[in-house]
This record gives sequence, C-alpha cells and structure tokens, in this order.
Amino acid sequence: MSSHHSLQHSNNDLKLHWTVAGLTLTTVAAYLIFCHVAGEPWRINLPEDQRVLIRTLFYVLAIIGFPVTNLLRHIQLRLNQTMPGPKPAKQRYLLTVIVSMGLAETVALMGLVIFLLGDDYNTLYIFTALSVLAVFLYRPKADEYREIIVALASREDDDD
Repeated sequence: MSSHHSLQHSNNDLKLHWTVAGLTLTTVAAYLIFCHVAGEPWRINLPEDQRVLIRTLFYVLAIIGFPVTNLLRHIQLRLNQTMPGPKPAKQRYLLTVIVSMGLAETVALMGLVIFLLGDDYNTLYIFTALSVLAVFLYRPKADEYREIIVALASREDDDD
C-alpha cells in the first residue's frame, strides 16, 4: 500500500475522532455564547476573596492539567499499541481522543464556572483560550493512529 493511500485511509478512519474534537470546540463556543447572551442572570457574584481563591485553584488545575493530559495520552497511546484483545485501532484511538477532549473541555468548564461565580470576561477568555489550545495540542493525529495500526499488525504477524 502506498504511503499516500495509507494516509488517505487513516484520514478517513479519523472522521469520528475529528467529530469529537469539533464537538468539543462547539461546546466551548457554546459556553462563550451563553455567557454573553444569557449568562448575566445566572451570575452569583461571590465576594472577591472567595473568587480569587477559586480562580487560583482553577488556574493551578488547568496548568497541572496540561502535563497530566499529555502523560495520560502517552500512556493510552502505548496501551493502544500493546493491549491484547480484538478491538480495532480505530476504536482504541477513539477512546484516547475522547479522554483528551474531555480534559480539554474541563478547562473551559472551569472558566464558565468562575464567570458564573462573578469573575469577569477576561478570566472566561483565558480559560477558553487554554481549552482551545488543549484541543489543538491533543487533536487526532494521523501519525499516532498509524503507529497503533502498525503495532497491532506486527503483533498479529507475531501471533501467526
């Protein structure tokens, strides 16, 4: 199989994976739209000292979340290549993408929560931007998917 044909095949296999990433971005955008259009009546406006504590905690969680997500993704990718069982590469990689996108969306959700607790739009935008960055960094990648396919194929060859 030529590398161009292999690339096209893996890109077609990743349509559902890209849909998950697209839905994550859509949800993040929905948070922003909600806050601008209908968020004001939902705001609690906690005292500043309480918001600073929560905001700081959320920033720490978001900052820690990036390397943790990267580590989890690395572990999942290796498990996708080595775990026994009949699951195809496409299904194995989908779980990796879902977990990564879920963690990316959590960052935007923290921005929504702190906004609803009374923080300003600037904080909402920062968390939203961090979430979009996480979606970009942990998006579905054809190279990762192909590595899983190759590893599973070589394992099957070893079994024969």
